[in-house]
Amino acid sequence: MLLSPFEWMIAKRYMLPGRGEAFIALVAGISLVAVMLGVAALVIVMSVMNGFRAELFDKIVGLNGHAIIQAYGGRLDNWQSVLQEVRKTPGVTRASGLIEQPLLATFNGRVEAILVRGNTAEDITRLKPQLKAGSLSPLKPGADQVAIGSRLAESLGVGVGDTITIINPQGRSTPFGTVPRQIAYQIAAIFEIGVYDYDQAFVVMPIPDAQTLLLTGNTIQMIEVTTTDPDKVGEIMAPLVRRFSGQAEVKDWKTINASLFEALAVERVAMFVVLSIIVLVAVFNILSSLIMLVRAKTRDIAILRTMGATRRSLMKIFVTAGFLIGALGTGAGVLLGFVFLFFRQPIVHGVEILTGQNLWDPSIRFLTELPSRTDPVEVTVICVLSLVLSFLATLYPASRAAGTDPVQVLRYE
Repeated sequence: MLLSPFEWMIAKRYMLPGRGEAFIALVAGISLVAVMLGVAALVIVMSVMNGFRAELFDKIVGLNGHAIIQAYGGRLDNWQSVLQEVRKTPGVTRASGLIEQPLLATFNGRVEAILVRGNTAEDITRLKPQLKAGSLSPLKPGADQVAIGSRLAESLGVGVGDTITIINPQGRSTPFGTVPRQIAYQIAAIFEIGVYDYDQAFVVMPIPDAQTLLLTGNTIQMIEVTTTDPDKVGEIMAPLVRRFSGQAEVKDWKTINASLFEALAVERVAMFVVLSIIVLVAVFNILSSLIMLVRAKTRDIAILRTMGATRRSLMKIFVTAGFLIGALGTGAGVLLGFVFLFFRQPIVHGVEILTGQNLWDPSIRFLTELPSRTDPVEVTVICVLSLVLSFLATLYPASRAAGTDPVQVLRYE
């Protein structure tokens, strides 16, 4: 819809009403601000929701792999041969043995529930980017050295070099009953994954040390599997599901974390719909401001008609005037959203200081900081939605302006 110089000149004049029409200008300004805030809210919330899902996926799946093969009864005896078979499966990029067992840890009278993880040397090395203190090199089989999560270190009041005692309640049977097994381990490293539950519970050690602690012999509990495409993990793992039917259970990340990621997906859609209503309300402000503008400019419209302006020209003039309000609001909203996302952590801390409330408690929110990941496709959809609604809001007042009868208006002038 191209505008002639005449149409563009009139549209610009109508977008900046005179002193006698200050109220119309105020409503138009409110409309612009409302569109800006609505678009900014959509961009911010959708980016945070995407970031939350992406961070959870990267941390949970990145640490645990895309799938696990867990033996029935908790012990996989011939795990070396199973491991080789899994690695040969098309689509599998990495597979390694894993032992996980909830136990207890003590230090100076403090007791905390922990999750002991027996990892291969390769998997232990992958924790290096998350190290906060110490070194992973001392974690060798038989060295009785462990790495623990940062939150667990705070809870126990320990640091690198301290010695904790891990208690296995099963222990050994004696004539006097079962004696819990207690082994002292020196803390060689402290890591922070960024997921509160992991940093609060994980104690990592080599697989042979975990086998000794748990008295499991040369067995493991499960095999972690990483695939080429996490979204197609079900198809990739299908041959292994059939192969180990009756011997082990194969679970992928979608099954293990189904409730969490489904809840995020539902909340994401719900938030988009609810916040879209804010944009819709803002668009109604554009509609009302244009209706008032048309009523205020009825005499001018009649004069333009008598001077030869066509109905089409008047439609284009008022559609342009209203649409530009929506376009400017949309552009400002996207910019405001990006600025907010860039400074999101200082903003959260500032609100916490003003309110005295902890808005992002990692023990509740699962992650240690507010995440964000902007999807260009979603931002484009938000902009298109705002612009389309703004355009639709201009059609009724523009058609009313185009339908003005100059004879009726000017009859008593």
